Amino acid sequence: MLRMTVSRLTSTSPSAATLSTPFSWWSISYQPPFMKSVNNPRRFPLFFCSDSNPISTIDSTQESSSKQGNLKSGLYLVGTPIGNLEDITLRALRVLKSADVILAEDTRHSGKLLQHYSIKTPLLSYHKFNEAQREQSILKRLIDGEIIALISDAGTPGISDPGSELAKLCVEANISVIPIPGPCAFVAALSASGLSTDEFSFVGFLPKNASARRERLMVSANEAATQIFYVPPHKLSQFLEESSDIFGDLRRCVMAREITKMHEEFWRGTLGEAKSAFLDRQPKGEITFLIEGKRFCEDETPSEAQLENELGALISNGHSLSTAVKLVAAGSSMKRKTIYSLALRKFGKQHDGLNDVD
Repeated sequence: MLRMTVSRLTSTSPSAATLSTPFSWWSISYQPPFMKSVNNPRRFPLFFCSDSNPISTIDSTQESSSKQGNLKSGLYLVGTPIGNLEDITLRALRVLKSADVILAEDTRHSGKLLQHYSIKTPLLSYHKFNEAQREQSILKRLIDGEIIALISDAGTPGISDPGSELAKLCVEANISVIPIPGPCAFVAALSASGLSTDEFSFVGFLPKNASARRERLMVSANEAATQIFYVPPHKLSQFLEESSDIFGDLRRCVMAREITKMHEEFWRGTLGEAKSAFLDRQPKGEITFLIEGKRFCEDETPSEAQLENELGALISNGHSLSTAVKLVAAGSSMKRKTIYSLALRKFGKQHDGLNDVD
């Protein structure tokens, strides 16, 4: 039979002589069954603790240091899921748990993410309507050494979301700005689009002003890079009408919506086909729209009729003659002065002079 004995040693025992704090030392001894009598049975320590406070050996400061871990003070731009809660990094979770406060575009929306991952860090609203009022108080907290995390409703802060101005202020004040990479809708859409990823331009949301919007579309239409837009669902028809008029019906495009969500959809075709497909159907959810870049040929020279149509579209939308010439020349191999001469001949001088042309 195996004989085991649990005993408590006093603080005056030799084995405890090197310890400076009060303690209780417990040990377990055993005697193998084949040894009938042993003067010095084998003894193994179990644990020790203070008689007055069983957890006194734990430094109370460890709790706060373990919360912050190895993070330094600064503004952390944390990428969060764009639809699927599983699309978040371990590092992002650690930063969100360690931060002193989390700036959120919508605290109710972000609260669901934090609750899902049992994160108790307090939230503070930070959006386009209050960012100017919040900036100075946030800067003060950062100067005082706090760790502040910034998240948007979905994706990467500062990309068509609040955050870029605060990051700029922090850089100017020599405060650390640390990116925590994560999901981004336009990158996800581009990677699966089937269009060229060698070069691309992220435009984001177009201006609300019709003239400024068409001007931006004209610039995009003349670029060789894939063009990427964020389009609200209720403005998709307007976007397709304007873009097909400027890019042309034959330009290839991809409509990506609800990326990473249950009803994720990628629609592919030409702008003309898209205009027909979504004429009577308004998709729901966030839309990322991609249009292939313009294909240039070294010997491609636009016809006079093509140039006249482009100039006429711009002028009819309120652009001055010189601005229209600049925009058309940006996407053409023809000299700007040649295009300007055509514009004068077809549309009149309209308060511009030849001395405006290089």
